[in-house]
Amino acid sequence: MSPMCMYSAVDGFATDWHLVHYGSRAMGGTGTIMIEAAAVRADGRIAVGDLGIYKDEHIEGLQRITKFIREQGSVPAIQIAHAGRKASNWVSGAESKTLFPEDKDGWEIIAPSAIAFSPESQIPKEMDLEEIQNIQNAFADAAERALKAGFELLEIHSAHGYLLNEFLSPLTNKRTDDYGGSFENRTRMLFEIIEKVKKVWPSDLPIAVRISATDWVEGGWTLEDSIKLSRKLSETGVDIVDVSTGGSIPNAKIPVGAGYQLPFASAIKKDKNNSVFVGTVGLIDSSKQAETILANGDADFIFVGRELLRNPYFSLNATRELRAQNIEPKPYEIAFK
Repeated sequence: MSPMCMYSAVDGFATDWHLVHYGSRAMGGTGTIMIEAAAVRADGRIAVGDLGIYKDEHIEGLQRITKFIREQGSVPAIQIAHAGRKASNWVSGAESKTLFPEDKDGWEIIAPSAIAFSPESQIPKEMDLEEIQNIQNAFADAAERALKAGFELLEIHSAHGYLLNEFLSPLTNKRTDDYGGSFENRTRMLFEIIEKVKKVWPSDLPIAVRISATDWVEGGWTLEDSIKLSRKLSETGVDIVDVSTGGSIPNAKIPVGAGYQLPFASAIKKDKNNSVFVGTVGLIDSSKQAETILANGDADFIFVGRELLRNPYFSLNATRELRAQNIEPKPYEIAFK
């Protein structure tokens, strides 16, 4: 299950709603349940209702979820994130609006450079070196809490125009210090976070990094950059690259359609100098489509998003469609005999 923000948390805390939401997909046979982006700091939430993992009190609610996921035979995973210049929003259903510091529940936002996401957005505060170190430590602290909460796969969110992606893209990073300019400098923040996370995350549990393989804008981050980044990630000991695209610029022209992001994952997967496992996502909504991707060697993992929102039992249905087997959640098995 691909991480998808639900904006249903209270002060960052998971609720019974999250237990039922993620638990039902685990009962539905999904191999790994990746919890939505959990903010590493309160100011890193995309919106007021985001999950948080920025204080120890968040651990207990997440433990309930991981325990239930494991009991269903699935792997509990979590994505940790900071929203950067795309933070401080109010979201309710399909409605959303930017919150400013003077608004109720709003806060000041930060970014590598003081460039607003859109004309309606806040202008973020440019991070100084002390703030960069604080954010790196926040990711490491969040990883330690994730481990205590029982998660067995950790994904670092470096995509979709959020903070770490903002460091990567030349469209959003105009710094002139060691964290801006060259490819090596723009990727420095991500690799320093990975280094700190690995100090607290066990070597026998996998680490994933979600990337936007392209900004879909001329002069932005490219597929070639992503292939180069993925090589370095594999050298650093990252196990999985979760390949998505876009999000840095609000008006990018993206040719959305079935499997529209697959070519980017496939290019990274088939790069002979790359040993990292590759996940793909993006309007994958049928079992045959997913199985074909794997059979063709275009990716190692299928991340399913919206189809799992529509159908929590997608994975069990896929098993029937592809293997002609009737596999049910354990408590239901007796009813089908």
